Amino acid sequence: MKSGSYHFDLFSLDVEDRTLRRNGEMCEVSNRYFDALVLLVSEAGSLVSKNRFMDDVWRGVPVTDEALTQCIRALRRELGDDAARPRFIETVPKHGYRFVAPVETGIMDSRKSIAPSRDWQRVGQLGGAGVAGGGLAGLLGGIFYGFIGAAQPLSPAMGAGSIVLVLTAISVLVGLLGALGVSFGIAAAQRRNPSWQWTIAGGALGGLVIGGVTKLLGLDAFNLLLGQAPRQITGAFEGAVIGGAVGLGVWLGGRNSRHRVWPSALIGSLAGFAITGLGGRMLGGSLDQLALIFPQSRLRLNQIGALFGEDGFGPVSQMVTGALEGGLFAACVTSALLLARRQFRD
Repeated sequence: MKSGSYHFDLFSLDVEDRTLRRNGEMCEVSNRYFDALVLLVSEAGSLVSKNRFMDDVWRGVPVTDEALTQCIRALRRELGDDAARPRFIETVPKHGYRFVAPVETGIMDSRKSIAPSRDWQRVGQLGGAGVAGGGLAGLLGGIFYGFIGAAQPLSPAMGAGSIVLVLTAISVLVGLLGALGVSFGIAAAQRRNPSWQWTIAGGALGGLVIGGVTKLLGLDAFNLLLGQAPRQITGAFEGAVIGGAVGLGVWLGGRNSRHRVWPSALIGSLAGFAITGLGGRMLGGSLDQLALIFPQSRLRLNQIGALFGEDGFGPVSQMVTGALEGGLFAACVTSALLLARRQFRD
């Protein structure tokens, strides 16, 4: 087995210490898989045959080709690589594998970031893309609620088109703010550690902070301008739950080479359903609360409640719309984050 240290992209591989670090943070790699990575990196640019893996890594222990396939799959997952568009490990069908990233050898302080400016650029790009995804979710949700609210105009001077625009603008703003906290929370957490724990925690913390701040400022604004505020609107609790759900969806989507989004949409739907079931409020519930404290307005979501046999926007209506909102937000934000991650790697 080769000795020394190797450096590629944001990674540092120390053979003597048997450590793989990304920006100074330890990556978890089993002993056998670590040996396979060292073999690939030490032979960067050259084909490493299957027989070579069997001789140098498994050292004569009889294993099937599937064991090597699982090894390469695990290494790609740890490096954030894509078999269809490889940046690190390229498959040479029926022959073996080749490490295709530029590799440097020598001493380098693994506690320091290999490319800090590039890493922070990645955080900004991912966070910005997620915000755009949240805006798209807000646009679609706002149009939905806008057309429902337009059935009863707020005043004779306000037509259906105005109502759709107003509610859409509110929904887009909420989507942008929510995605701001969640997306940058996930991007910053993954910069430090791409594990599922950090990804979920980053999304939850970002949602918690932005949800709490937004709710506090919103309630203060209502009290200042109108002398009263709704009893309960979406805030820190809702932001944390949805943020954690998006974080889990992003982590699951990143582990799949096709970057599937449906798990995130499903998790987001379950989160939205759970939030309203526990007494929280998503956007629909918040709009209903606003309508209730201003009885002179004609904004009502009763049409949704009628579909479920409820008198008004009841608990069933809130849980159903909460699930739809959570799924839509998670799907849009996750899609944007995964697309940006792929573009950043190209």
